[in-house]
Amino acid sequence: MTDVIRERIADKGDAARPRRLPDGWWVLVLLAAAVLLFAALPFGRLVLAAVAPGGAFDLAPALAEIGGRTALRATWHSLETGVVSAFLALALGTGMALALTLTDVRGKRVIAFCFLLSMMIAPQVVALAYFTLAGPSSPLLNAFGLAPPPGSDNPLMSREGIIAVLALHHAPLVFVTMRAGLRTVPADLAEAALVAGARPLRVLRTVILPLLRPYFVASAALAFVAAVGNFGIPALLGVPVNYLTLPTLIYRRMVSFGPSVIADAAALSVLVAFIAGSGVLLGAWMLGGRSARFSRGRAIGVVWSLKRRALVEAVLWLVVAVVLALPLTALLASALVPSYGVPLSWATATLDNFVEVLVRQDVTVRAFRNSFLFALAASVLLALGAVPLAYALDRRSGRFRGALELVLEIPYALPGVVLAIACILLFLKPLPLIGVSIYGTPFIILFAYMARFLPVALKAPGAAVAQLPVELEEAARACGAGFSRRLRSIVLPIVLPAAMAGGLMVFLIAFNELTVSALLWSSGTETIGVALFSLEEAGFASPAAAVALTAVVAVAVIMGLLDVSARRLPPGILPWRE
Repeated sequence: MTDVIRERIADKGDAARPRRLPDGWWVLVLLAAAVLLFAALPFGRLVLAAVAPGGAFDLAPALAEIGGRTALRATWHSLETGVVSAFLALALGTGMALALTLTDVRGKRVIAFCFLLSMMIAPQVVALAYFTLAGPSSPLLNAFGLAPPPGSDNPLMSREGIIAVLALHHAPLVFVTMRAGLRTVPADLAEAALVAGARPLRVLRTVILPLLRPYFVASAALAFVAAVGNFGIPALLGVPVNYLTLPTLIYRRMVSFGPSVIADAAALSVLVAFIAGSGVLLGAWMLGGRSARFSRGRAIGVVWSLKRRALVEAVLWLVVAVVLALPLTALLASALVPSYGVPLSWATATLDNFVEVLVRQDVTVRAFRNSFLFALAASVLLALGAVPLAYALDRRSGRFRGALELVLEIPYALPGVVLAIACILLFLKPLPLIGVSIYGTPFIILFAYMARFLPVALKAPGAAVAQLPVELEEAARACGAGFSRRLRSIVLPIVLPAAMAGGLMVFLIAFNELTVSALLWSSGTETIGVALFSLEEAGFASPAAAVALTAVVAVAVIMGLLDVSARRLPPGILPWRE
């Protein structure tokens, strides 16, 4: 009886004492704030503007806009370019992944690096490169007398041209996904079939490819989503011939005038989000649990010693030439002539275009400075927050981890034009409580960059935290170290190199970004993508080529820095390395 009374008194005493917050509570608060601010609020505001344009629930305006003739045509254009280019990208990317993983070709790392460099180049730069390569005024083709007849149409300014460029640009995305799938195939299966007398081609057909079926679907879905959300390629190759896709139609709506501009753009953005989101969910569903099921044992390696290895290597380098070398050579040829259409020769070659855009023109100089500052600020801020956010996702989110990661992926998975509209709607009015508006300021672009590229910044530190032994933290905790000290002295030194790599990846992608900034820029906040798009629209192809080539060099340098630091990073972070 006495023991019971003592227990009750002790319970009352414990209840009377104030409860302490759980250890490391602030990282969960930071994670919740990131999810709310960068994903839930913008896209919640977007959906609200589509279904309640006047403040009251009314689907009629949204349905009228989506069901209009122009929107239906743009939807069909998005679907046909997305589907066809996805299957072409699937064929090319899968072939590259199989050749560089299963065969004994030489120079795999260099070929993979060059192939993936083409994906890191901004879509508008890719479109401009192929445009200058294929047209009758191509300086490169004219230098060799191979240009089409003067006055003929550029073959790439068409539906077929858009599909071809989209497929070439997104084939490296398929390559990354398929090579990740090949890493999950156990080497034992292929080796057993080879020992039993099966030829490599039969092993590929009966053992390896059946295990990769989910990755085929996921790769095609990812390429489709990337094509549906692509703005730069359809804008440069389709808008001049009035071939509009949904992103370019949204851009036209936003630069036009009228009382229903915002509501119409929001309705179209929700439609794009639905189409792209369906592809994202399909890819995620097909890949769900595959690594856990097949990744036991040693990953598959070379199973095919080629008899005609030189021929296969020549084909691989030809692909690299088509996706990277030829378009960049065309850009260089266009940038070195006084004006587009002049044949390149020793007499016509000049560096005036580079001097013009990098020194004389205030707009392009400001665009380079703005892109550098926006990309740098976003990468630094995301790198600083990546360590506690990755730790919170891996160690503190529990059963909600999958849902939180899915919500954080929304701004990156969906087209950039959708995020831009969401940011406009969210910040069009002054912020509550403080009464300050960031619409029309550089901060709205910075916010959009941080929201869009947060998943990129979390990938590398997330992998590093997952490999961090829990015993290190438990030992420090047993010695009396608090959470902040454990995070600072144990987690941060180990995860910091990966966080810096994630920041460099963010800088790499944000430096050439166009889709988001195309709708968010204002006078004085132009970015490289906006300047390039404006120069091309105005007909200044040679200065635009100089801008594009300079941006490509910057991307290649950053990728080289990442490659040099690869030994300090968790495996699988850099997609061009095994």
